[in-house]
Amino acid sequence: MRLRRKIELILLLAVLAWAGTASPVAADTEAKQDRRIGRELQQAVSAGRKLESSRQWIDAIEYYEDAVKSWPDSRPLQLGLRRSKFQFKIARRYSDKTFRESMLRLQQAEALQVYDELVQIIRRRYVEEISPTSIVAHGTESLWLALANRKFLESNFPNTDWSEPDADRTRIDALRRFLRERYWNKQIRHHAEARAVILEICRLSQSRLGLRPAPIIMEYVFGSCNSLDDYSAYLTPGRLKDLFGNIDGEFVGLGIEMKAELGQGMLLVNVLPGSPADRGGLMPGEHIVSIDGADCRNMTTDEGAERLQGLSGSSVNLEIQGRPGSGIREGTFVRRAVTIKSLPIVKMVDPAEGIGYIQMTGFQRNSTSELDSALRRLQAQGMRALIWDLRGNPGGLLDQAASVLDRFIENGVMVSTRGRQGEVKQIFRAHAPGTWRMPLVVLVDGDSASASEIVAGAIRDHRRGTLVGRKTYGKWSVQEVMSTSRHAGLRLTIAKFYSPGGRNYAKVGVSPHIEVPKPNKQRTYYRSPTDLNVDGDSDLQAALKVLRRQMARR
Repeated sequence: MRLRRKIELILLLAVLAWAGTASPVAADTEAKQDRRIGRELQQAVSAGRKLESSRQWIDAIEYYEDAVKSWPDSRPLQLGLRRSKFQFKIARRYSDKTFRESMLRLQQAEALQVYDELVQIIRRRYVEEISPTSIVAHGTESLWLALANRKFLESNFPNTDWSEPDADRTRIDALRRFLRERYWNKQIRHHAEARAVILEICRLSQSRLGLRPAPIIMEYVFGSCNSLDDYSAYLTPGRLKDLFGNIDGEFVGLGIEMKAELGQGMLLVNVLPGSPADRGGLMPGEHIVSIDGADCRNMTTDEGAERLQGLSGSSVNLEIQGRPGSGIREGTFVRRAVTIKSLPIVKMVDPAEGIGYIQMTGFQRNSTSELDSALRRLQAQGMRALIWDLRGNPGGLLDQAASVLDRFIENGVMVSTRGRQGEVKQIFRAHAPGTWRMPLVVLVDGDSASASEIVAGAIRDHRRGTLVGRKTYGKWSVQEVMSTSRHAGLRLTIAKFYSPGGRNYAKVGVSPHIEVPKPNKQRTYYRSPTDLNVDGDSDLQAALKVLRRQMARR
């Protein structure tokens, strides 16, 4: 026994000796990896900060969103994303003429009425219960950020040069520190106490900076919605008008979608077919560099959009930088009512097999009637199977999503909604008459959201067709758009929606039956039905393969 213990002890010491010689190597390798990851993370944080310092808020948001995917536990990256989102919102509303000329000019009592109204709506209608402490804390945070936002400062302190340090900046920095020390996450028991805190901060800002109450209270109005989900927001009069225009499928303008690119101008992302821009020869990929003589190469998207707005029949002069290799040209465009089609592309993609294709870019008031017309047109051309393209479709009206689904599902629940306590609010059921029973493929991707996901969830649960592409966005909530006082509005999440099988895919998304790798190049926007690139679209090719196989078995 003594000999056996001695042998065991020798073996144990040998193992420990081996571990002792091996572990420093492993530890050194691990330490090197940690240092490398630490350096890369620090570089990522620095790059995000650089975008923030140059006030490129959209670029900063996109950058941080990608970086957080690589370092999901990084607090600095998460905070950077949060700051950038809120700073973008502040800069955007201060670029909005309707905000500056209406809401920013309110007297203290009038501004407080706007705040009171908003809080009451949130308490009654929002899908989850939100504490007064959270509502006020997010307003304080929004004010704290606004006091460092160039747009806010230039608007409320017009006689100060913010490119140079001065006494005004020193006083503002001192107020920001005081807000953090005294009011950050301050416990609020009820609405009356919240009002008292806001008025206290108004008096403080007036005495220290000479700042009027309206800008302060508006940060608590708009900032309060930061305590809600990402899909709820207070809307300036201009944003409310734009949103209703998108819902109705009509607005006055040139018919373009654009994005500011610093130093280059307004990138034309999309040109609507038949619009003044389309008829005037504008094309996606080009840049607007001047609007009525004003250089817009360093403007934000909202600043450019504001200059492009005008009454129907009025004209605007543009300078356009063509695609690489071409020069700058000029053009005069007349604004008019532009109709947004839900279905910009309807065509047969395989006439021999009878496979039709419909691209749907939104769910608007006219979507069901457009779909009915498109289906009849394709049927007349021999359609026996259909590809329904919902890639990039951000959603729209819930009732329209249910209505178009009803064209393809014979019976049963298509979607249901539940409120704050989980109670069922609405159930949408299919009706057999008028159902199209042909083989169906639905194309989806990471930008297919909301109403598009209602379709995807119902198609999956009813086994009505095949989903092809990539996982959907994961927005499974219902928003109500309502008008409020001062011609402003509120987009508020009032319920969550569920698939026929009772699933809510919030932050998860609906997975396709057949996953296709994301293309290296971003999908281009189409100017006309003839621009559909069937051969070069891997999603579309996968869909055709599915349907041809199904057609062969029939």
